Amino acid sequence: MLNKIFIMGRLTRDPELRRTQSGTAVTSFSLAVDRDFKSQSGEKETDFIDVVAWRSTAEFVAKYFTKGRMAVVEGRLQIRDWKDREGNNRRSAEVVADNVYFGDSKRDGAPAGGSFSAPPAYGAPTGGYTAPVGGSSEFAEIDEEDGDLPF
Repeated sequence: MLNKIFIMGRLTRDPELRRTQSGTAVTSFSLAVDRDFKSQSGEKETDFIDVVAWRSTAEFVAKYFTKGRMAVVEGRLQIRDWKDREGNNRRSAEVVADNVYFGDSKRDGAPAGGSFSAPPAYGAPTGGYTAPVGGSSEFAEIDEEDGDLPF
């Protein structure tokens, strides 16, 4: 069976980081996701989708995302049954986030033309090129007649 969902939208409020009694981080937020088509009245409709993230993904979202930021959520759809205060049976659908990525490239309020250099999304590979210590950051040509390549 496969239960995989990808959604992209803007946060409707700041994420709220909480902890369970055992100390596990959890955050919940809602994304405003525009539909790809217009309604019969000619207007685009928006769905408001509840998302919950756990552990380090929850901490990542709470630290780097705020209301209005564009987010891409990869996760699974979960249906929960519960009882309201009057004892009526209720059902809710939410996305349980496995990974959350930045969907925009700058922070709100950043100067026009400026960019925001964001840290990688949780689960994204980190690393990159690091110049040698004490050496030049210039690349050196390899003479083809040396025989052995350095890698």
